[in-house]
Amino acid sequence: MASIGIFFGTDTGRTRLLAKQIAKKLGDAAAAPVNIGRTTLADFLAYDALILGSPTLGEGELPGLSTGLTQASWEEFLPQLAAADLRGKTIAIYGLGDQKKYPDEFVDAIGIIHDAVVAAGATVVGRWPTAGYEFKASQAVDGDDFLGLAIDQINQPLLTEERLDTWLAQITPALLR
Repeated sequence: MASIGIFFGTDTGRTRLLAKQIAKKLGDAAAAPVNIGRTTLADFLAYDALILGSPTLGEGELPGLSTGLTQASWEEFLPQLAAADLRGKTIAIYGLGDQKKYPDEFVDAIGIIHDAVVAAGATVVGRWPTAGYEFKASQAVDGDDFLGLAIDQINQPLLTEERLDTWLAQITPALLR
């Protein structure tokens, strides 16, 4: 089994495409990406290293049934982690958002997922600088950093590849320990 599990939630498919890109860049170290709405807690917990991805929908919401998706996603999966023991797990998080259309909740999903996995005992790696983004507020910010990789495929698509490569170089050693 590959050592890094990749789980994502999606609305438009952009987060899934990024998950596939991450898996391709990591090669044999990563398992095939799995939609979080199509997995079980046991399958999720089978990995000691995980990369989690999510868009932020509407006004700072996780994707899920209440946001109009036709299948379960992070909104339904995350509550299961409250009873899970994630001690010993290393997790990196990436999030997609639109900093111009939603400047008051840009990539909030990173912060929501971060808080849930930390509360369950996980170690989170992969902070990313807020420099180079224009937004007003985010639940994903701590000091001068996002709690994970922030991607804006709408307004900054040409920066995605470089950001992704730099972030993966940063997190891969911690995930493969």
